[in-house]
Amino acid sequence: MIPFNKPHITGRELEFISDAVACGHISGNGKYTKLCQQRVEKQWGFHKSLLTTSCTDALEMAAILLNIMPGDEVIMPSFTFVSTALAFVRQGAKIVFADSRSDHPGMDEKSLEKLITKRTRAIVVVHYAGVATNMKAVMEIAHRYQIPVVEDAAQAIDSYFVDANGKQPLGSFGVLSAFSFHETKNIQCGEGGMLVINAPELVKRAEIIWEKGTNRAEFFRGEVNKYGWVDTGSSFLPADTIAAFLYAQLLDVKTIQEKRIELWNNYLRLFQNWNCNRVRLPVIPDFATNNGHMFYIVLENFELRQKLIQHLKANDVLAVFHYLPLHDSPFYKDKHDGRELPNAAFFADHLLRLPLFFELSFEQQQQIFSIIKDFIECNS
Repeated sequence: MIPFNKPHITGRELEFISDAVACGHISGNGKYTKLCQQRVEKQWGFHKSLLTTSCTDALEMAAILLNIMPGDEVIMPSFTFVSTALAFVRQGAKIVFADSRSDHPGMDEKSLEKLITKRTRAIVVVHYAGVATNMKAVMEIAHRYQIPVVEDAAQAIDSYFVDANGKQPLGSFGVLSAFSFHETKNIQCGEGGMLVINAPELVKRAEIIWEKGTNRAEFFRGEVNKYGWVDTGSSFLPADTIAAFLYAQLLDVKTIQEKRIELWNNYLRLFQNWNCNRVRLPVIPDFATNNGHMFYIVLENFELRQKLIQHLKANDVLAVFHYLPLHDSPFYKDKHDGRELPNAAFFADHLLRLPLFFELSFEQQQQIFSIIKDFIECNS
């Protein structure tokens, strides 16, 4: 069986976990939490980062930090994971969903401005498959209307937006950004996440929210002589043993990224050489880089996609479809404003994600491609 995903282990995870245990501080904000945060800030130039137990937690912190209140409107794409919306719904926000682009599952930036009202309090972009949303267009609109931007960069570690000024890492545009270190991500620790704070004025409160609404972080830095309950918050910190696992991954990020991009490019070569008009390939816009997070194909119709999933499974290959649009979900469809979002619906019915993980071999990729090619040609 070729699995859809297999978490990569660099080989130093247990070494660092043992060291964390030996240090005697295995709860949150210990030695390895600090090492991870410092490394991330240095490598990608983020102002401040805080490790969290999940990307969901990071997004919930973002919603709290922006003081999202009942009745506020938050714009985001419909084609995304539930956590993107849930973090703001929990604060009482009304979600205004944007459609996907016609050529890519990411948010259609051209539809953004017409969704803004006097009640809009945030714009949340999602860098689907690690491929940048057009941040130049988004930030121009956000600055003009003075609306804060949050980046859901769950899949976008070590990916960049590119323009005439060079490349800028995803996660560095919004006032706040959220990353995931779930086992399905390029860099992982089983379950984990990170909040990036690019607005210096939010750092102090972010630390308080992160530490259960207390100023405990200031206390342990010696900045106050006691700490207490000063704000809302929760226990968003991961154990330092989890951070120790993550640190091993961060040290090996260059090797991991090079291999994943190599595998992504090999898939692309295989499918491009076939040139089948019943299968569309991923699009990487000129303004985006590719971090090798996900390789997907877009099938001609829903029925073909479903039959192909079953055929691959029968041949010991696990491939999966992705998001169901949130605007049409059982929980939110009655709260949605009724607009049709045809591109989000299209990708939900046609997109198929193929196995992509560090240990995947070129031979296995050739096998996967051959199964797909033979099936489609026999069903034309």
